[in-house]
Amino acid sequence: MSNKPNSPSRRDFLRQSMVAVPAVTLLGSSALAQGQSTETPAAASSYAPRYFTAPEWEFLHAAVDRLIPANEDGPGAVEAGVPEFIDRQMEAAYGHGGLWYMQGPFVPDSPATLGYQLRYTPREFYRKAIPAIDDWCQKQHNQKFSLLSPEQRDEVLHQLEKGEIKLDDVPTAVFFSQLLTNTKEGYFADPMYGGNKQMAAWKMIGFPGARADFADWVEQPGKVYPFGPVSIQGAKS
Repeated sequence: MSNKPNSPSRRDFLRQSMVAVPAVTLLGSSALAQGQSTETPAAASSYAPRYFTAPEWEFLHAAVDRLIPANEDGPGAVEAGVPEFIDRQMEAAYGHGGLWYMQGPFVPDSPATLGYQLRYTPREFYRKAIPAIDDWCQKQHNQKFSLLSPEQRDEVLHQLEKGEIKLDDVPTAVFFSQLLTNTKEGYFADPMYGGNKQMAAWKMIGFPGARADFADWVEQPGKVYPFGPVSIQGAKS
């Protein structure tokens, strides 16, 4: 979560994230589109959330901004439209838990290989966790999460990641994992789903997107691909 200039780890971290987010994780996957509209997303600055309340929206922006901050390599999560991506997923089948079995018994501490193990759908989990974290921050720092300094937000996120913040009915390490997973999904998704505005994340790591023909490059391993990415809807960088 470093925002230091010239950090050599950020590009590597994001490049590795392309393969580090499995299709099925402990918290399931947004599946990047199942049951989702393919309308052209509005600009991040004009997008009005469909699911998240105003306080939840502020938390989401403040959190993903620290998970993938902007620097000279490329845009941060907020600029890339990650909050919009997550909000739209909450109204899709993923957010409603429609992509996996949602009946008990639930074993939250089970291995990820056993699939989704929370009694809450993803949208319910966000709705329960965000105000609980804001209340904890208010008690500990006299400010809700979105009003903390960047350094304080980083520390709170580290505490969530380690499960050091204890909240009733909210496994904080699991929530952090869901938030980070959804953030990376939104950062690298096709722009038709709300994130990765102008395919900036793809351009940053040299990913060609949905180009149909790579035949001329199959036998040229290691050679830099010279063309910009193409989205599923045919937009070019």
